[in-house]
Amino acid sequence: MIARYSPPEFSSLWSSEHRFAVWLEVELAACEAMEEAGTVPKGTSQTIRDKKLVLDPNRIDEIERTTKHDVIAFLTHVEELAGIDARWLHRGMTSSDVLDTALAVLLRDAADLLLARCDRLLDALATRAREHAKTPMIGRSHGIFAEPITFGLALAGHHAEIKRGRGRLALARHEVATGKIAGAVGTYAHLSPSIEARALSALGLSAETVSTQVVARDRHASLFSAMALLAAGVERLATNVRHWQRSEVGEVEEAFTVGQKGSSAMPHKRNPVLSENLCGLARVVRAAVIPALENIPLWHERDISHSSVERMLAPDTTTTLGFVLERAAGLVLQLVVYPEHLARNLLRAGELYFSEAVLLALVDRGLPRQEAYVLVQQSAMKAWRGEGSFRELLSVQPQITERLSDQELAKCFDLEHALAHVPAILDRALDG
Repeated sequence: MIARYSPPEFSSLWSSEHRFAVWLEVELAACEAMEEAGTVPKGTSQTIRDKKLVLDPNRIDEIERTTKHDVIAFLTHVEELAGIDARWLHRGMTSSDVLDTALAVLLRDAADLLLARCDRLLDALATRAREHAKTPMIGRSHGIFAEPITFGLALAGHHAEIKRGRGRLALARHEVATGKIAGAVGTYAHLSPSIEARALSALGLSAETVSTQVVARDRHASLFSAMALLAAGVERLATNVRHWQRSEVGEVEEAFTVGQKGSSAMPHKRNPVLSENLCGLARVVRAAVIPALENIPLWHERDISHSSVERMLAPDTTTTLGFVLERAAGLVLQLVVYPEHLARNLLRAGELYFSEAVLLALVDRGLPRQEAYVLVQQSAMKAWRGEGSFRELLSVQPQITERLSDQELAKCFDLEHALAHVPAILDRALDG
């Protein structure tokens, strides 16, 4: 994590102080469960809580330089602060009981922060989509003029994709909120399933079905995959903004604020820097998927090849995506839309986007589809070459005029008809 791309909530969540505080909370939750089971003296956990321990990450790091073991260093420091009562902590537990359960808490809480940011992005997209529900623009396929859409419809498509991404993230959040307090190889040799269930319930977690020594990493891979899909969805939106802002397109652009400068050399520049930034950061989020998948096949009951990966992957990926979602919401809310430029590009298309309507009208009049296609294409290609308007070229083709009257041909060039179902699509996307 670097400060430039780190929302404060994520920096706090992944700080050493908070991480060790969660470790302590896991130990105390387990201790309370053991008290109830009668394996630890009643009141032990409360006695430790009453001491209001303030853990010192620097002291833990100092101890670890000798022990070469982070959990032992943590427990040693807790004993320094809590005294003799701390001897009951970690009874029957292994390091992964603490590490994996704490990671589940942190990833769950990070997912909640991400879900809240998804909601803000969805609200922004819905607001702007409704605002421009009836703002016509040319649709494009392969980057080439296709048929008319509206700008609101374009944003509704992004809304639908981010909404699906949020759904995947919510499912992955539920799946990763899974801990284990089952001992060295998950057999509860000095614990019990009931102790685990009570401790994890207090932490808001479920228990791993068969934990071995660790929580299975397919759960974590599911979360990183969901985050990658969300980032890809944001990148698709940002890529479109970058195209819409191109000088020769000029339909939509990022807000350019007072005092902002686009180039150190060229004072006239207004660049889509936010969108380009989002595209770059999306690559960072997607890059987490392969390491997360490779963390799944651990040796036997466990090894620690996943550990070093997750120490980087978990904070970096969640924090980066948090920043991405925040920036994307602001980008959408402040997008500057130029309806006159959208209309200009529709005009530039020269009504060629009505070619399918003409094709279908000829088919309805009994002309074989491929023959009708060739006839319409002939006029379309002449129009592309500047040899006349598409509608006029069609109106002088005998094979067409003998089947379509002037009125029937004019009916094919109806923009309202082409966009008639857009309101229903928007309702389905934004209200469904």
